[in-house]
Amino acid sequence: MKINQEAITKKIEDQDYLQDLETVKYSELNKTKIKKFASKMIQEVVQASNHDSLIQTQLAVSGQRPVTFALESNIINLPFANYKKISNFFDDETSVPVNIYFETISDYINVSHFRIDILASVDEIVADAEKFSEILAENIVEKLKEVRSYKKPEPTTKKTAAKKETSK
Repeated sequence: MKINQEAITKKIEDQDYLQDLETVKYSELNKTKIKKFASKMIQEVVQASNHDSLIQTQLAVSGQRPVTFALESNIINLPFANYKKISNFFDDETSVPVNIYFETISDYINVSHFRIDILASVDEIVADAEKFSEILAENIVEKLKEVRSYKKPEPTTKKTAAKKETSK
């Protein structure tokens, strides 16, 4: 699947893409359920590809440390929310392959509260959906561990930073 910058920007702006959101509580999650959700998300990518459409599918995990996992199709590792920046990287007419990006959104993932990784191209996922369902499930499990074990950094003040400089 390929698309040019102008077309993808218009589709995202018009919200002309398939969307899905599942919500689950931490207490309901186990490896079997994660595999089921991952498989559903990957199947939605395949369906979107069959309709030559973009996709945004999300799994929101509620509880003490909420986290949202998303798959979005894009030509660059930017979330749909930042679609206007795509034009900074591509010209209007050149068609480029569409990839699926795996996003993790949580106050407990890093200081930016956001992580984006490429999962694969749409074509690769369509060619072996089962393999990518497994990979996605593994990624979700790994990110859940990160969220559960995340320690917020200590806030630094200018006085603390100045003291460290003078003590060197």
